[in-house]
Amino acid sequence: MTRQLWQAIQATCLRDAGEAIEYGLMEAGSVGTETGDSADGMHVVGYFDGPVEEVEIRRVLLDALRIYNLARESLIDLKVSEVADRDWLAEWKKDWRPVEVGSFIVAPPWSEIASASNRIVVRIEPGMAFGTGTHETTRLCLKAIEKYFRGGSLLDVGTGTGILAIAASRMFPDARVEACDTDADAVEIARENARLNGVAGQIDLRVGSIDDQTASADLVCANLTAAVIADLLPLMLGATCGRLILSGILDSQVDLVTARLLELGASTLELEKDGEWCALVI
Repeated sequence: MTRQLWQAIQATCLRDAGEAIEYGLMEAGSVGTETGDSADGMHVVGYFDGPVEEVEIRRVLLDALRIYNLARESLIDLKVSEVADRDWLAEWKKDWRPVEVGSFIVAPPWSEIASASNRIVVRIEPGMAFGTGTHETTRLCLKAIEKYFRGGSLLDVGTGTGILAIAASRMFPDARVEACDTDADAVEIARENARLNGVAGQIDLRVGSIDDQTASADLVCANLTAAVIADLLPLMLGATCGRLILSGILDSQVDLVTARLLELGASTLELEKDGEWCALVI
């Protein structure tokens, strides 16, 4: 049996550009990335399961640097190569460790938690969806949920792995929790994660987005991108009868979102940062 050949793009960059380059590779269609040190700074390798065009990858990476307000020169070198198929899942599992966020411990199903007294353990099998607890935007949302959610109802817009909805359901088993995502595969992953955590019957998961028929909730969460958030703000504000948590916003994009909020008559209650990422609580 012939083993699949993967296309690998190795981007060498300055150390402070690593996150932007990783983001760019994922935007370009990479199914996974890994990072390491190099003599010039660091390298980020993105793996693609089909042919890639170096010129197009470079364009996407330079655009990512622009979004992060970094100079084009932050990208030092780009190399394309082929690599034989490996047991990617087994290698990835070795490196993924539990993440502590406030009173939450986000952990893969295969990890052992030595002691979790007074902590809420959320088990996540991420598959191809976003939200494993390792990214700054997810951590910001989890902290805001812990701070502001007091039961009642919660709506998670763009649920990904379902991590935020699951965390809320673990905090308050009697809460009404609804979660949606436009990606049908992500919703299936979220359903499996909900079953893994014993809260499948507590979360109403559906494929789709928020609209003017969506039931209002005490807390609405949206870990998306600044552009998508700006488009959905009227609907999300309309569905919020308590607080609205917005994340997935780079610090360079905060003004875009806050200006839109002011247009709609909303005010920012709180701004939290983690690295270059921000969360707004309205």
